[in-house]
Amino acid sequence: MLTKKLLPAQSFQLLVSRNVGHLSRQRYDVIVVGGGHAGTEAAAAAARVGVDTLLVTQKIHTVGALSCNPSLGGIGKGHLVREVDALDGLCGRAGDWAGIHFSILNRRKGPAVWGPRAQLDRQLYRDFIQSELLSTPRLTVLEGSVEELLLTDPNPDEPGPHRVSGIRLANSGQSISAASVVLTTGTFLSGSLFMGQTTSPGGRIGDAPSSAGLSHTLRERLGLKVGRLRTGTPPRILKDSVDLSLAELHPPDSCPTPFSFMNTQTRCKPEEQLPCYLTRTTPGVEKIVRESLHLNCHIQQDTKGPRYCPSIESKVLRFSGRSHQVWLEPEGLTSDLLYPQGLSMTMPPEVQLRLIREIPPLHRAEIHTPGYGVQYDFVCPTQLSPSLQVKNTQGLFLAGQINGTTGYEEAAAQGLWAGVNAARRSLSMPQVALSRTESYIGVLIDDLISRGVTEPYRMFTSRAEFRTLLRPDNADLRLTLKGFELGCVSPSRYQEAVRVKNSLRDAMAALRAVSLSSTHWRERLPDIGLSENKMSKLTAMEILQHTDTTFEMLASVFPESFSPYMEFAQRLRIEAVYKYLCDISRRDIKRIQKEENMSLPQDVDYFSLSSLSMEVREILDRYRPSTLGAATRLEGMTPAAIQVLFQYVSIAEKQKEIMQRQQQNQSEDKEDLCARNVSLPQ
Repeated sequence: MLTKKLLPAQSFQLLVSRNVGHLSRQRYDVIVVGGGHAGTEAAAAAARVGVDTLLVTQKIHTVGALSCNPSLGGIGKGHLVREVDALDGLCGRAGDWAGIHFSILNRRKGPAVWGPRAQLDRQLYRDFIQSELLSTPRLTVLEGSVEELLLTDPNPDEPGPHRVSGIRLANSGQSISAASVVLTTGTFLSGSLFMGQTTSPGGRIGDAPSSAGLSHTLRERLGLKVGRLRTGTPPRILKDSVDLSLAELHPPDSCPTPFSFMNTQTRCKPEEQLPCYLTRTTPGVEKIVRESLHLNCHIQQDTKGPRYCPSIESKVLRFSGRSHQVWLEPEGLTSDLLYPQGLSMTMPPEVQLRLIREIPPLHRAEIHTPGYGVQYDFVCPTQLSPSLQVKNTQGLFLAGQINGTTGYEEAAAQGLWAGVNAARRSLSMPQVALSRTESYIGVLIDDLISRGVTEPYRMFTSRAEFRTLLRPDNADLRLTLKGFELGCVSPSRYQEAVRVKNSLRDAMAALRAVSLSSTHWRERLPDIGLSENKMSKLTAMEILQHTDTTFEMLASVFPESFSPYMEFAQRLRIEAVYKYLCDISRRDIKRIQKEENMSLPQDVDYFSLSSLSMEVREILDRYRPSTLGAATRLEGMTPAAIQVLFQYVSIAEKQKEIMQRQQQNQSEDKEDLCARNVSLPQ
């Protein structure tokens, strides 16, 4: 079990400055605006790099709050959490501390697309984040609201017509200078709350709206293209009013898997975890949604909402006549509330109550807090560089929902990377980027800055071309050493990553060193089902690739060779299983970088490529790009589709070469035959 002494919440509130006059200085290297998931990661990362950092947040007690679903991770999202942790971020360790229901999603598929996920205790998560910020050297937290950005003349040696030089606080009007500013305003940038026919300014219920001056600065003074998005949250339900016997029980994993590479266990003991429950909507739900549309101004707006986490109103309108899943999830170990995931709604509170009572386990449910919708401004992310700095404004970085994303994990990943680059800029160090071939964070940022968004962006494993390389289990090997070079990874984490890397290297060498004939393998491991037809020698690495083989089995047969590496049993098994595919992916990465200008045949029947989505096939058939590089720039093309095209062209070119070689050989044979015929006597 994890052990950590958290500072009490009162200590955090006492040590946070509530008045700018209490600050020890009026200039910082980096200022972060916003205390959500992007802001906390950005501030902590900048401070770890070694610069004086100020985090400005409207309310100190909401720093690190889980505004919507009390959960972390999932398919694609869990990869981001592991990568943030590999770079010494906060959310993975916070999840291990606050988790109350751990599970690995997508287990029926390969480990490359497993989704580590945890249901969280809201209070424990917030306490952990606040404690971490309070104990981070060179980080100061200020309670306040930002009125506008301070601008000054740009540095002629850098691109961009503008340069940010700090912030001006609302109310006091006090100015604070900084070399870099990171905006992580979430849903608060010109945010509006919707419930029924009622609208009010704000980004979260119970919190004040952000200053209009900040939006004005971005739109008018910096000339940034700004759009509008929407999201929503479900009502919170009193647990005692729910008949859980009418719902389907879903227990957690019996052995919780930590998010953090630094943890071997979670704080919550396996037997103390809480279950989740599954139920479904009924025809009565759809009837109430349709009858109340005239009372719901949020759903009548044409602002884009999240495709992959839609409101119940959107589900009913898009998928008429269907039943939809509703997960009943605990909000904490001692909380008396349930979170009904899948029931985001914005209708009037009395209608919400009628609706939820149409669901059998909720037939007597009582609402603690009604659901509501939010509309907010976002900056079109194509205006950002790979470092998340605004292209036309030196020193201004954006992270989180302000870039058009949705989700805690996406926000945390952007926040960390923006914080690292903001700190490096203040130290006059070059900006750094993560490639989409080395991380899901790189995929996320590249998607945002190259394709933009038309709806809230969510991470999925399908967005990455090289999924076998970008696995949850190897994020430390991919990123921790790089993070240490950048200054955002602690020496203790770096030393652990080096130990793991060296141990895995030695274990892999040991697996390759043990080589036996097939007969001897069948004698020693009779249960692995090794084919009788295999007669050649096989290494332990090759044996480990078999479905029925585990590293523990090999260690029992060769204890002197493999027992020292038992702590890496699962990782070694995954490495062995994916070795062949990873080798192919590494070659593809090198080739795709060299051969982006590969020609696409103009007579390709794109509709015959079943591995492409119909949407992508229609785009390709309509525009018929001449090269692979041209295809990558078509709106609607996905990185996975580009990889399919790359493989298609590679195969087509090989087949063409074979046919040309065969034709050439046939031609040479004919010439040779003609020559022999000529020499025959008449």
